[in-house]
Amino acid sequence: MSENITPYQSQNATKKEQVATMFNNISKTYDFLNHFLSLGIDIIWRKRAIKELKSIKPRIILDVATGTGDFAFEAINILKPEKIIGVDISEGMLEVARKKINDRKLQHIFSVQMGDSEGLQFTDDHFDAITVAFGVRNYQNLEKGLADMYRVLKPGGKIVILEFSKPRAFPIKQAYNFYSNQVLPFFGKVFSKDNCAYTYLPESVAAFPDGEDFIKLMDKVGFKKSNDIRLTFGISAIYTGVK
Repeated sequence: MSENITPYQSQNATKKEQVATMFNNISKTYDFLNHFLSLGIDIIWRKRAIKELKSIKPRIILDVATGTGDFAFEAINILKPEKIIGVDISEGMLEVARKKINDRKLQHIFSVQMGDSEGLQFTDDHFDAITVAFGVRNYQNLEKGLADMYRVLKPGGKIVILEFSKPRAFPIKQAYNFYSNQVLPFFGKVFSKDNCAYTYLPESVAAFPDGEDFIKLMDKVGFKKSNDIRLTFGISAIYTGVK
Protein backbone atom coordinates (compact mmCIF):
# COMPACT_ATOMS: atom_id res chain seq x y z
CA MET A 1 0.00 0.00 0.00
CA SER A 2 1.07 3.60 -0.61
CA GLU A 3 1.50 4.39 3.10
CA ASN A 4 4.62 2.16 3.07
CA ILE A 5 6.31 4.33 0.42
CA THR A 6 8.16 7.27 1.97
CA PRO A 7 10.44 9.97 0.50
CA TYR A 8 13.40 9.33 2.81
CA GLN A 9 13.71 5.61 3.50
CA SER A 10 16.57 6.07 5.96
CA GLN A 11 14.69 8.51 8.21
CA ASN A 12 12.99 7.26 11.36
CA ALA A 13 9.90 9.43 10.86
CA THR A 14 6.30 8.87 9.82
CA LYS A 15 5.26 9.19 6.20
CA LYS A 16 3.35 12.37 7.07
CA GLU A 17 6.44 13.94 8.63
CA GLN A 18 8.65 12.93 5.70
CA VAL A 19 6.19 14.26 3.13
CA ALA A 20 6.03 17.59 4.97
CA THR A 21 9.84 17.78 5.00
CA MET A 22 10.02 16.90 1.31
CA PHE A 23 7.56 19.61 0.26
CA ASN A 24 9.29 22.15 2.49
CA ASN A 25 12.52 21.31 0.66
CA ILE A 26 11.09 21.69 -2.86
CA SER A 27 8.51 24.43 -2.26
CA LYS A 28 10.49 27.17 -4.03
CA THR A 29 10.85 25.17 -7.27
CA TYR A 30 7.61 23.17 -7.08
CA ASP A 31 5.50 25.24 -9.49
CA PHE A 32 8.26 25.49 -12.10
CA LEU A 33 9.00 21.76 -12.00
CA ASN A 34 5.31 20.84 -12.15
CA HIS A 35 4.83 22.74 -15.39
CA PHE A 36 8.26 21.91 -16.85
CA LEU A 37 8.17 18.15 -16.17
CA SER A 38 4.57 17.77 -17.36
CA LEU A 39 5.09 20.03 -20.40
CA GLY A 40 2.26 22.17 -19.06
CA ILE A 41 -0.30 19.39 -19.24
CA ASP A 42 -0.90 19.64 -15.49
CA ILE A 43 -2.62 23.00 -16.10
CA ILE A 44 -5.05 21.37 -18.55
CA TRP A 45 -5.72 18.56 -16.08
CA ARG A 46 -6.58 21.01 -13.31
CA LYS A 47 -9.01 22.95 -15.49
CA ARG A 48 -10.70 19.71 -16.59
CA ALA A 49 -11.05 18.51 -13.00
CA ILE A 50 -12.51 21.78 -11.71
CA LYS A 51 -15.17 21.69 -14.44
CA GLU A 52 -16.58 18.59 -12.73
CA LEU A 53 -17.96 20.98 -10.10
CA LYS A 54 -19.64 23.49 -12.41
CA SER A 55 -23.03 21.77 -12.25
CA ILE A 56 -23.34 22.11 -8.45
CA LYS A 57 -22.04 25.71 -8.26
CA PRO A 58 -20.30 25.31 -4.87
CA ARG A 59 -20.09 28.40 -2.68
CA ILE A 60 -17.70 27.10 0.03
CA ILE A 61 -14.85 24.82 -1.04
CA LEU A 62 -12.13 22.96 0.85
CA ASP A 63 -8.89 22.33 -1.04
CA VAL A 64 -6.93 19.58 0.71
CA ALA A 65 -3.17 19.29 0.10
CA THR A 66 -3.48 22.74 -1.41
CA GLY A 67 0.28 23.14 -1.83
CA THR A 68 1.02 26.42 -3.59
CA GLY A 69 -2.66 26.92 -4.35
CA ASP A 70 -2.84 26.28 -8.11
CA PHE A 71 -5.93 24.05 -7.93
CA ALA A 72 -7.74 26.59 -5.77
CA PHE A 73 -6.84 29.45 -8.12
CA GLU A 74 -8.34 27.48 -11.02
CA ALA A 75 -11.46 26.91 -8.94
CA ILE A 76 -11.76 30.65 -8.29
CA ASN A 77 -11.42 31.42 -12.00
CA ILE A 78 -13.90 28.81 -13.18
CA LEU A 79 -16.43 28.46 -10.33
CA LYS A 80 -16.45 31.94 -8.74
CA PRO A 81 -17.05 30.63 -5.19
CA GLU A 82 -17.58 32.80 -2.13
CA LYS A 83 -14.82 31.11 -0.11
CA ILE A 84 -12.02 28.57 -0.50
CA ILE A 85 -9.98 27.25 2.41
CA GLY A 86 -6.77 25.41 1.59
CA VAL A 87 -5.03 23.06 4.02
CA ASP A 88 -1.58 21.52 3.74
CA ILE A 89 1.01 19.87 5.98
CA SER A 90 3.92 21.84 4.49
CA GLU A 91 4.52 25.34 5.82
CA GLY A 92 6.96 25.94 2.97
CA MET A 93 4.27 25.31 0.37
CA LEU A 94 1.79 27.47 2.28
CA GLU A 95 4.26 30.37 2.32
CA VAL A 96 4.34 30.26 -1.48
CA ALA A 97 0.53 30.05 -1.60
CA ARG A 98 0.13 33.06 0.72
CA LYS A 99 2.42 35.17 -1.46
CA LYS A 100 0.42 34.25 -4.55
CA ILE A 101 -2.85 35.05 -2.75
CA ASN A 102 -1.53 38.46 -1.72
CA ASP A 103 -0.11 39.20 -5.17
CA ARG A 104 -3.47 38.42 -6.76
CA LYS A 105 -5.40 40.26 -4.01
CA LEU A 106 -7.62 37.25 -3.31
CA GLN A 107 -7.44 37.32 0.50
CA HIS A 108 -11.20 37.86 0.69
CA ILE A 109 -11.85 34.55 -1.11
CA PHE A 110 -8.89 32.25 -0.52
CA SER A 111 -7.15 31.49 2.78
CA VAL A 112 -4.73 28.72 3.72
CA GLN A 113 -3.75 26.99 6.95
CA MET A 114 -1.79 24.04 8.26
CA GLY A 115 -3.72 20.79 8.32
CA ASP A 116 -4.20 17.42 6.71
CA SER A 117 -7.15 15.30 5.69
CA GLU A 118 -6.77 12.75 8.49
CA GLY A 119 -7.78 15.30 11.10
CA LEU A 120 -9.57 18.22 9.49
CA GLN A 121 -10.37 21.02 11.95
CA PHE A 122 -13.86 21.67 10.60
CA THR A 123 -17.36 20.74 11.67
CA ASP A 124 -19.38 17.99 10.01
CA ASP A 125 -21.31 18.80 6.82
CA HIS A 126 -19.47 22.10 6.28
CA PHE A 127 -18.33 22.32 2.63
CA ASP A 128 -20.23 22.29 -0.65
CA ALA A 129 -17.25 20.73 -2.43
CA ILE A 130 -13.81 19.30 -1.68
CA THR A 131 -10.88 19.22 -4.09
CA VAL A 132 -7.53 17.43 -3.94
CA ALA A 133 -4.85 17.65 -6.63
CA PHE A 134 -1.93 15.21 -6.57
CA GLY A 135 -2.26 14.77 -2.82
CA VAL A 136 -4.08 11.58 -1.88
CA ARG A 137 -1.19 9.28 -2.74
CA ASN A 138 0.79 11.10 -0.02
CA TYR A 139 -1.72 10.34 2.73
CA GLN A 140 -0.33 8.26 5.55
CA ASN A 141 -3.69 6.55 6.01
CA LEU A 142 -5.67 6.82 2.78
CA GLU A 143 -8.95 5.40 4.09
CA LYS A 144 -8.88 7.65 7.16
CA GLY A 145 -8.15 10.67 4.98
CA LEU A 146 -11.05 9.92 2.65
CA ALA A 147 -13.37 9.33 5.61
CA ASP A 148 -12.57 12.68 7.20
CA MET A 149 -13.12 14.52 3.92
CA TYR A 150 -16.47 12.73 3.66
CA ARG A 151 -17.31 13.88 7.19
CA VAL A 152 -16.85 17.60 6.49
CA LEU A 153 -18.64 17.50 3.13
CA LYS A 154 -22.29 18.59 3.10
CA PRO A 155 -24.94 16.03 2.10
CA GLY A 156 -25.22 16.32 -1.66
CA GLY A 157 -21.75 17.85 -1.84
CA LYS A 158 -19.15 16.60 -4.30
CA ILE A 159 -15.50 15.65 -4.05
CA VAL A 160 -13.09 15.93 -6.99
CA ILE A 161 -9.69 14.25 -6.75
CA LEU A 162 -7.01 14.67 -9.42
CA GLU A 163 -4.19 12.15 -9.11
CA PHE A 164 -1.47 10.50 -11.14
CA SER A 165 -2.34 7.08 -12.46
CA LYS A 166 -0.63 4.17 -14.20
CA PRO A 167 -0.98 3.84 -17.99
CA ARG A 168 -1.64 0.26 -19.00
CA ALA A 169 -1.53 0.24 -22.81
CA PHE A 170 1.55 -0.38 -24.96
CA PRO A 171 3.62 1.68 -25.77
CA ILE A 172 2.40 4.47 -23.45
CA LYS A 173 3.07 2.33 -20.38
CA GLN A 174 6.68 1.69 -21.38
CA ALA A 175 7.35 5.33 -22.36
CA TYR A 176 5.76 6.59 -19.16
CA ASN A 177 7.80 4.22 -17.00
CA PHE A 178 11.05 5.31 -18.67
CA TYR A 179 10.19 8.99 -18.23
CA SER A 180 9.10 8.54 -14.60
CA ASN A 181 12.04 6.44 -13.51
CA GLN A 182 14.85 8.03 -15.52
CA VAL A 183 14.06 11.51 -16.86
CA LEU A 184 11.90 12.92 -14.07
CA PRO A 185 14.25 12.04 -11.15
CA PHE A 186 17.24 13.49 -13.04
CA PHE A 187 15.69 16.90 -13.74
CA GLY A 188 13.94 16.94 -10.37
CA LYS A 189 17.25 16.45 -8.57
CA VAL A 190 19.00 19.12 -10.67
CA PHE A 191 16.39 21.83 -10.09
CA SER A 192 15.01 21.02 -6.65
CA LYS A 193 18.32 20.05 -4.97
CA ASP A 194 16.42 17.25 -3.19
CA ASN A 195 17.88 13.86 -4.09
CA CYS A 196 14.79 11.91 -3.04
CA ALA A 197 11.67 13.95 -3.89
CA TYR A 198 11.41 13.07 -7.58
CA THR A 199 12.39 9.46 -7.00
CA TYR A 200 9.62 9.21 -4.42
CA LEU A 201 7.07 10.58 -6.91
CA PRO A 202 7.08 7.62 -9.35
CA GLU A 203 7.38 5.18 -6.44
CA SER A 204 4.30 6.67 -4.77
CA VAL A 205 2.35 6.57 -8.04
CA ALA A 206 3.29 2.92 -8.59
CA ALA A 207 2.15 2.01 -5.06
CA PHE A 208 -1.10 4.00 -5.19
CA PRO A 209 -4.28 1.90 -5.51
CA ASP A 210 -5.60 3.66 -8.60
CA GLY A 211 -8.61 2.99 -10.80
CA GLU A 212 -11.18 0.50 -9.56
CA ASP A 213 -9.29 -0.09 -6.30
CA PHE A 214 -9.55 3.59 -5.39
CA ILE A 215 -13.22 3.71 -6.38
CA LYS A 216 -13.89 0.79 -4.01
CA LEU A 217 -12.19 2.70 -1.21
CA MET A 218 -14.30 5.79 -1.92
CA ASP A 219 -17.43 3.64 -1.82
CA LYS A 220 -16.30 2.03 1.44
CA VAL A 221 -16.14 5.35 3.31
CA GLY A 222 -19.58 6.35 2.03
CA PHE A 223 -19.26 8.21 -1.27
CA LYS A 224 -21.97 7.61 -3.87
CA LYS A 225 -21.81 7.80 -7.67
CA SER A 226 -18.03 7.32 -7.50
CA ASN A 227 -16.46 7.72 -10.92
CA ASP A 228 -13.04 7.44 -12.58
CA ILE A 229 -12.17 9.63 -15.59
CA ARG A 230 -8.87 8.84 -17.32
CA LEU A 231 -6.77 11.67 -18.79
CA THR A 232 -3.89 11.68 -21.31
CA PHE A 233 -3.68 7.93 -21.98
CA GLY A 234 -4.17 7.12 -18.30
CA ILE A 235 -1.26 9.18 -16.97
CA SER A 236 -3.66 10.88 -14.57
CA ALA A 237 -7.24 10.43 -13.45
CA ILE A 238 -10.12 12.42 -12.01
CA TYR A 239 -12.10 10.70 -9.27
CA THR A 240 -15.48 12.10 -8.25
CA GLY A 241 -17.99 11.16 -5.59
CA VAL A 242 -21.08 12.57 -3.89
CA LYS A 243 -22.11 12.48 -0.23
